[in-house]
Amino acid sequence: MKTKLIAGVIATCFAAPVLAQSSVTIYGIADAGFMKTKGESAKLVSGIADGSRIGLKGTEDIGGGYKAIFNLEARVELDTGTQSPGLVNPNQGLYLTKGMDAFKTPALAPTLATLRAGLQPAIAVNAEKALFDRTAMVGLVTPFGAILVGRMYTPGYEVFAAADAFETGTGGTWGGITGGTAGFTALGADIRSQKSIQYRIATPSGFGGSLMYGAKNSGYLGRYNKFMGGAITYKTSIFDIGVGHNQGEDLQGRKSLTTTTVGGSVKVGDFKFFAGYHDQVNRNSALLADYLAVFNGQVAPGLRAAGVPAANVAALTSIYTTNITRNSQVDASSYQFGLHYRLGQGRLMASAARQNDRTVSNSDATLVAVGYDYNLSARTDIYSVLSHIKNQNDGQYTPGGAGSPGGFTKVAGEDSHAIQIGVRHRF
Repeated sequence: MKTKLIAGVIATCFAAPVLAQSSVTIYGIADAGFMKTKGESAKLVSGIADGSRIGLKGTEDIGGGYKAIFNLEARVELDTGTQSPGLVNPNQGLYLTKGMDAFKTPALAPTLATLRAGLQPAIAVNAEKALFDRTAMVGLVTPFGAILVGRMYTPGYEVFAAADAFETGTGGTWGGITGGTAGFTALGADIRSQKSIQYRIATPSGFGGSLMYGAKNSGYLGRYNKFMGGAITYKTSIFDIGVGHNQGEDLQGRKSLTTTTVGGSVKVGDFKFFAGYHDQVNRNSALLADYLAVFNGQVAPGLRAAGVPAANVAALTSIYTTNITRNSQVDASSYQFGLHYRLGQGRLMASAARQNDRTVSNSDATLVAVGYDYNLSARTDIYSVLSHIKNQNDGQYTPGGAGSPGGFTKVAGEDSHAIQIGVRHRF
């Protein structure tokens, strides 16, 4: 009976939309500031505390407790006006080419440089230059929960974000050190998934949950054959806690990035305390095909054109394939503790996070950060954050922002720190 009722409501929505009350809202965030990183010049950066964006959202009350909803949200880079942010620091990531000593001979040194230059932008943020890269969703809210389809945040990442004292922004964000040994070039979490369907429910008692399934070409970059995620949450005026699990399957049908996240926050007077744990394993990176394409599509043809014997090209191809397969794997766990303290017209923020790299590289990283966010009005605030990252072995983490990844330090194992000052306006 419930199935027939829901089907009837959907049919009514499409048959007579002009009879229902509806509303559409234009909203957004404009966030930008200056950032000075160790060893780099100060620069203007868009989306430090929050990714700058413009969006449309709407709802139509169908009646009987049913509503049709949609959300379209586009990324906007205030420093350039584009939708594809670059890395804050232009230094090259070195770990993906670790073990490729055959390319370090004088004759092949230019080839190694070409490889590194080609690998880094292979997973650039919004490489597809999609108009609504942040969110593109339509759904139906019912008395029994909501059914949503499109490109949306994953259940696991929503739990991760709720546990982050710096709310996934500035150089203090917990996610700044959870990329795996290869840093930005090895995804540590599926933030969104496209081509997905999601069921969500929230009860008056505070308990809620979500289930997500993605079809072929789902996942954050559309590189999955299948994506599945789920979360259980408890949200009240005091608590915001949950547990989430995401699992992807690469286009060859192999188990890819798998994450489990537990954490959240609790309010106590003028304090708000945060804590979280994030486990990530990926033996079959969905990005491997992109990395192999860099060699097969750019490097190998160049070697053959330069007269390198076919047998030598085949040997180099084997060396590259073996090492890039290993270097793109992820096996790590991380945890974070942080707090907010209401102070004047703003809040003091602080956190400490640790990434435990379980691969042979053992490239652990520790992040500590402090900041102050001052409210000029209900919609506008200014903020300043100081963050420091201690890298170990092959680690090259460096602070970034919500909309722009930090990138890499110049040297593996080198520490990094940054100061950020910005302004954010919500409309």
